[in-house]
Amino acid sequence: MREDLLHFLWKYNKLTPSDLYTTCSESISIGDTGTHNHLSGPDFFNAKIHIDGQLWAGNVEIHVKASDWYAHHHEEDPKYENVILHVVWEEDTVVFRKNGTVIPTLELKNVVSPKFVEVYQELLDKQKHSFINCEADMLEVDSFIFEHWLERLYFERLEHKSETISKLLENSKNDWEQVLFTLLLKSFGSKINSDAFLTLADHLEFSIVRKVGHSVDQLESLLFGMSHLLEDENIVDLYYLRLKRDFEFLKRKFKLDNEGVLKPEFFKLRPANFPTLRLSQFANLYGKQGSLFEKVIKATDLNMLYSVFESSATAYWNDHYVFGKSSKEKAKKLTKPFIDLLIINTVLPLKFCYSRHLGKASAGEILHIITQIKAEQNAIIKGYDGLGVTIETAMQTQALLQLYQEYCTANKCLDCAIGSTILHRNV
Repeated sequence: MREDLLHFLWKYNKLTPSDLYTTCSESISIGDTGTHNHLSGPDFFNAKIHIDGQLWAGNVEIHVKASDWYAHHHEEDPKYENVILHVVWEEDTVVFRKNGTVIPTLELKNVVSPKFVEVYQELLDKQKHSFINCEADMLEVDSFIFEHWLERLYFERLEHKSETISKLLENSKNDWEQVLFTLLLKSFGSKINSDAFLTLADHLEFSIVRKVGHSVDQLESLLFGMSHLLEDENIVDLYYLRLKRDFEFLKRKFKLDNEGVLKPEFFKLRPANFPTLRLSQFANLYGKQGSLFEKVIKATDLNMLYSVFESSATAYWNDHYVFGKSSKEKAKKLTKPFIDLLIINTVLPLKFCYSRHLGKASAGEILHIITQIKAEQNAIIKGYDGLGVTIETAMQTQALLQLYQEYCTANKCLDCAIGSTILHRNV
């Protein structure tokens, strides 16, 4: 038995009224189960319960075993002095208040339907599932409940990403342009080089970026040099030598130190994702756009954002992927799938935070954009697709990632609209 199941039963009042008696044979009638408390203190606040005909108003504490009251030292905590009912699966001891009076106890093991417990245990039985707990029943959930839950999960994911943005804002003294620069640079690093590009942003004062940002050449020199990509003495390309010379000048001028910057990786990357190309594309984006944050915020649909992020690497990279080694000529533009990732992971979370900062509603605009972006592809999404879930947009894929990472893998079925719906049918 798990305590969260007992919380579920109490919260949704899934107990048969005629069967409710305290372990001292006093009748129980639940008027209000109270407010679920997820912080310290009793599990439910401000409940209203008739015990043996007497109305009580106060708090409810829930445990698997009554002795957990003492195991958790509640008898020493003043927060628990106003507990009017102790709800337990098994009463293995009598619990007393500080003044010596017995706390009324409701024991559930002979009240709850065995069928319900069986369904819940099967839901958590990993031997019966290959992907997620509810894989056999997921599609039986009403489509309205499912779609509404996905939308809520998407905004929950935005809330989660807001925590990172809030920390960056605090560190930058509320400089939104700097926060966008940092988040975009990290996103340009993708999975393998995100940490390296983040250390680059951390070690590069944004005031310097503002001073040289109008020049793509200088910004490239700054980014390549700080990333330890201009330290090969054997490369003699004029482009490379110019970047190196410019970086040495900037290094002296601004007293730059790149000792803590991680050198980006090339291993296991497709050439189109090489850090050389990404840094050049990034420099061209910033050097040609000017106030990028303002343009991002003013863009209210997907096509406007595509226009903002339309950028290519410097012409040198048309026939190069690395310094000093030529390749077949091809323009190195930012592709729509890559821009989609920038919008999903950086732009929309930032729009969400900025709108909230201004006290404005942004849900409509954000949903309008995210639902125009095609579904992402990864192993987790393929798992849901294999169950028959219809997945068409990036909003759905982001929501499903949130569902999998925060609920499915953590066995938080009772906090999930899908899991709780399945259980509601069996109570």
